[in-house]
Amino acid sequence: MIKGELRSSAGCRAESISGGSQVAKQDEPRKLFEVLQQELKLRNYSPKTFKAYRSHLRAFVAYFAPKHPKDLSEADVRKYLIHLIDEKHLSLGTMGQVLSAIKFLYVELYKEPIVIAGLPRPLREHKLPVVLSLDEVKKVFDALGNVKHRIMLMLVYSAGLRVSEVVRLKPSDIDSDRMTIHIRGAKGKKDRYTILSEVVLEGLRHYWKLYHPKEWLFEGQDKGKSYSIRSAERVFEKAVVNAGTNKKVSIHSLRHAFATHLLEQGTDIKFIQELLGHRSVRTTEIYLHVSKKEIGQIRSPIESIMRSKGAKTK
Repeated sequence: MIKGELRSSAGCRAESISGGSQVAKQDEPRKLFEVLQQELKLRNYSPKTFKAYRSHLRAFVAYFAPKHPKDLSEADVRKYLIHLIDEKHLSLGTMGQVLSAIKFLYVELYKEPIVIAGLPRPLREHKLPVVLSLDEVKKVFDALGNVKHRIMLMLVYSAGLRVSEVVRLKPSDIDSDRMTIHIRGAKGKKDRYTILSEVVLEGLRHYWKLYHPKEWLFEGQDKGKSYSIRSAERVFEKAVVNAGTNKKVSIHSLRHAFATHLLEQGTDIKFIQELLGHRSVRTTEIYLHVSKKEIGQIRSPIESIMRSKGAKTK
C-alpha cells in the first residue's frame, strides 16, 4: 500500500470509468491497479503493458502522496515529468511510456482529459540501426559451439524474428512443406508468416535429433518452459564477444541485418515489410538509410575533383 493513497470517505464519491467499473477516491492503490488491469484487458493490451503502466503509476502516486491523483493539476504533472528528466534521467522512450500510462489514468479511468490535455509528447529519437555485415553475422554463428544456441540465432537472422518470437515458437509452427514459419501473437497481437531457410531447416532437423523438444521449439532448463528472452540475449552477447565484433549490437541487430541484407539483394520493400510484420511500410523504410546498395550507388563529388588529371590524392 502506498502511504497517503487512502482518503476519508467523507465527501468522496465513486467515479465512473469506462466498462462500468468504478474507482473511488478512498480506494486503495490495489483497487486502482485491479481496475487498470481490467480496462487494459478489455482493450486487449498485453500483460507486459500492464506491468509497465502499473510500475509507472505506482511511482507517480508515491511522488505526490498524500495528495490524490484526482486532485492534481496539469502543472503538477508537468513538475513530475521534469523531475523524471532532470533527476531520474529517463530515456525518451521510457518518458513516452510514462506519459501514456498517465494519459490512460486520466482519460480512460478518471475521465478527466483536461489534466493532461496540454502536455507535449517527447519528440521521438530517430536513430539508425547498427547493421552487421554478412561476414560479421557468419562470425557470430561460427563463435557458437552449442547446437541449440547456434540454430536459435540462425533462425532469428534467417527469418527476421524478434527475440520474443523465437523463444515462443512451437515445433508445429515450422512448416517444412510450405517452407514457412508461423509467428503467433507477435507485437500488436498479430500473426504472420515468414520464410523458412533450407539451410536452417537442415540445422533444425539435426537439433531435433539431439534435443527432441516437445511443447516449445527451444526449451529452457526447467522442463515444459520455453527458453527465456534474457538467456537468448546472453547467448548472442557472448557470441559477439567471441567473434571479436566491436559494433554495439544486440540480438535484435540480427533482425536489422536480415532486413538490410534482403534489401541489398533486391527484395521489394513491401515483401520485407510483410516478413517483419511492420504495420506501415514507413517503419521498414528505415533500412533504406543503412542499405549498402542504396548508399553505394552514390558517388561523392570529390571523385570528380581528385580523379581529374593532375590532382594529388596522397
